[in-house]
Amino acid sequence: MSLDLKEQYDKIYRYCYLRVRSREIAEDLTQETFLRYIEHPQYHSSGKTLQLLYTIAGNLCSDEFRRKKPEELGEEPLSNENVEKTVLESRALSDALKNLSDEDREMILLRYINEVPVNVIADIYNISRFAVNRRIKVILNCLRNELGKEELQ
Repeated sequence: MSLDLKEQYDKIYRYCYLRVRSREIAEDLTQETFLRYIEHPQYHSSGKTLQLLYTIAGNLCSDEFRRKKPEELGEEPLSNENVEKTVLESRALSDALKNLSDEDREMILLRYINEVPVNVIADIYNISRFAVNRRIKVILNCLRNELGKEELQ
């Protein structure tokens, strides 16, 4: 197996956490993702471990949303403990991300939070790398415009 699964655990956890917004559920979904991957030896020979992990995690997160109605996030004071958490949960960025479609939000989180390579994202969404780059550029412009509007108010 060319991909070290231990290195991917945190990224899959972050991906799940950003989708379900619950540490406990994200931990469960991450563990389930790796269990399903390990239990199916046919996955190991495909050479697309990273794509499979994100696909499994995405499907599990979607199943979780179907089971449970999402709750509104309350306003929590920002802390200096975790810079990444502070940036992601900032009100302006959070609002701007909410205005994106689920797929666009997920693509940005995969690319910039989990640092998933463009070719892997292209495989996950079954589109070309060029299309991924173009779409990310459009999404980032939308986010910049949205964040710029709030600065003007």
